[in-house]
Amino acid sequence: QLHSDVDKGDGSIKYILSGEGASSIFIIDENTGDIHATKRLDREEQAYYTLRAQALDRLTNKPVEPESEFVIKIQDINDNEPKFLDGPYTAGVPEMSPVGTSVVQVTATDADDPTYGNSARVVYSILQGQPYFSVEPKTGVIKTALPNMDREAKDQYLLVIQAKDMVGQNGGLSGTTSVTVTLTDVNDNPPRFPRRSYQYNVPESLPVASVVARIKAADADVGPNAEMEYKIVDGDGLGVFKISVDKDTQEGIITIQKELDFEAKTSYTLRIEAANMHVDPRFLSLGPFSDMTTVKIIVEDVDEPPVFTSRLYSMVVSEAAKVGTIIGTVAAHDPDASNSPVRYSIDRNTDLERYFNIDANSGVITTAKSLDRETNAVHNITVLAMESQNPAQIGRGYVAITILDINDNAPEFAMEYETTVCENAQPGQVIQKISAIDKDDPPNGHQFYFSLTAEAANNHNFTLQDNKDNTATVLTKRNGFRRQEQSVFYLPIFIVDSGSPSLSSTNTLTIRVCDCDADGIAQTCNAEAYILPAGLSTGALIAILACVLTLLVLVLLIVTMRRRKKEPLIFDEERDIRENIVRYDDEGGGEEDTEAFDMAALRNLNIMRDTKTRRDVTPEIQFLSRPTFKSIPDNVIFREFIWERLKEADVDPCAPPYDSLQTYAFEGNGSVAESLSSLDSISSNSDQNYDYLSDWGPRFKRLADMYGTGPDCLYS
Repeated sequence: QLHSDVDKGDGSIKYILSGEGASSIFIIDENTGDIHATKRLDREEQAYYTLRAQALDRLTNKPVEPESEFVIKIQDINDNEPKFLDGPYTAGVPEMSPVGTSVVQVTATDADDPTYGNSARVVYSILQGQPYFSVEPKTGVIKTALPNMDREAKDQYLLVIQAKDMVGQNGGLSGTTSVTVTLTDVNDNPPRFPRRSYQYNVPESLPVASVVARIKAADADVGPNAEMEYKIVDGDGLGVFKISVDKDTQEGIITIQKELDFEAKTSYTLRIEAANMHVDPRFLSLGPFSDMTTVKIIVEDVDEPPVFTSRLYSMVVSEAAKVGTIIGTVAAHDPDASNSPVRYSIDRNTDLERYFNIDANSGVITTAKSLDRETNAVHNITVLAMESQNPAQIGRGYVAITILDINDNAPEFAMEYETTVCENAQPGQVIQKISAIDKDDPPNGHQFYFSLTAEAANNHNFTLQDNKDNTATVLTKRNGFRRQEQSVFYLPIFIVDSGSPSLSSTNTLTIRVCDCDADGIAQTCNAEAYILPAGLSTGALIAILACVLTLLVLVLLIVTMRRRKKEPLIFDEERDIRENIVRYDDEGGGEEDTEAFDMAALRNLNIMRDTKTRRDVTPEIQFLSRPTFKSIPDNVIFREFIWERLKEADVDPCAPPYDSLQTYAFEGNGSVAESLSSLDSISSNSDQNYDYLSDWGPRFKRLADMYGTGPDCLYS
């Protein structure tokens, strides 16, 4: 309540309130100065309110005292429970931890005033998780309460922690949270094989590096604590087998290191040890952290292919060897106990030219053709060995046959030389250095000897000097070479090799006489250059030839176009080809029109047809007259008529080589209704009787009306 000393209680003073929450939260009775709260206050939302009050004269509305300021403090009550703002919690602790090992700390907050009473004083307790864990009441630290908790027995625990204010007294508010505690693994379990011994059967044909077996030592630990290594510590298969670890499954993988042979050894025994890689010294008393087992491997017999005594045979033979010469022998045997006989053959895919043969029983390899080292110096062939009792079992042996060289190739020029000599060359001038090659390959290398042939030894133009290093030099013997006198010289050179017996060849060196510049570089080597006109260059000659060729092509084109115009392949529509084209869009002139067709041919079939030449081509051979058609059946008449036309077209040399449409205006005879053509009526006074048309029905009514004679016609 606010009260002014000026207030006499007569109602002349009124009180007003301003500031935080005035009129909304706090109101004042303007007559008495009593201040009231209009709604429930929450200290946790706002703990203090600053207000200003003033006493005014009711009549003048002027202050009777200075404005005063006061603070309203909200007194706290316990209306907020503790809350775990970071919950729920997850934590981990190693298994086998001692009692009192800290796991995690939980914290609850209370929104009440910690300075007033016990509303914000919190204590912690565990509602679920005993007797394994405990919690510090004041700090909220969770600790282990039992020793030797084993992850392999139970690896996860769910705890419920309570926080209660008012120091845990009755009437206090509380909140809870959950804590999930996981026991982490430690290496407290040694590996153990489920069995003391294992046995596996494997075929002897199993390839090297194949997996024989997988074994695993059980370890209840996980992760790095379960990682193991395996090794063969004893047994008779130390060099034949090896064991490695599968990093994903921690299995020991036994594989083959050497080929198995049932005939040599039928079984192997291995002592295998499995040990943890990461041992915790705290738990050595639970050890040892390793285990042993025995693995017995039984080798099973299989039918194996023949085996050669050597994987690769190396043989040599001279290229001069005759057909049938023995080169060498291969040998193979059946490794099985049955020791089946073996037959040999050559894989012809490796000897396509069939240079070699092999004896099927003895394995002796001989030559089947003449050999040439220069074509193929080494032959690599595959020999097949097949069991007689089981041909499907085939062994393979490899033979490398080296061909020894003989001196069977004469030396020759190393290249095609283009030798020139200048017209102003001096005696003794070097114009060419030559060398030789030989396809043979002597063991001590080549040695060639050069000389001029006997007929060229005394020539007056050139000489040859052997350099004794498998090269020779060609020199001039005189000067004054002239192209007009002789433009080309041919110098035969004799080359001998050092083989035994030695071989020789004569090679001709072509030497051209050229016009050279001051540096001795050839400029022109053709003698014909002197004959050309002085002012006519090579480019001009080429241009003239091009013009002549162009004119010839134009003439040929003109001639071809003219010939095509003379022999048209398509008929002209305007031509009068009466027997080929019938125009149906023209009515014609009736009976009086006798220009378009030969009326006699239509009236009478039994007339002589004159030979007519084709109008679409110019005939060169006149044909014989056609035979006269007699009164014979229509099918024969038509057949003979068409046959004559066909024969005429076939033998006509001027006819174009393509089929053409042939239209024949040919009626025939023998119709039941006789001829209906009006072309036979030469005049209107025809004596032919058409009364029978009335008997043919409505379709012929029009004709009956036109040609009928009697007024009593059926349809008149």
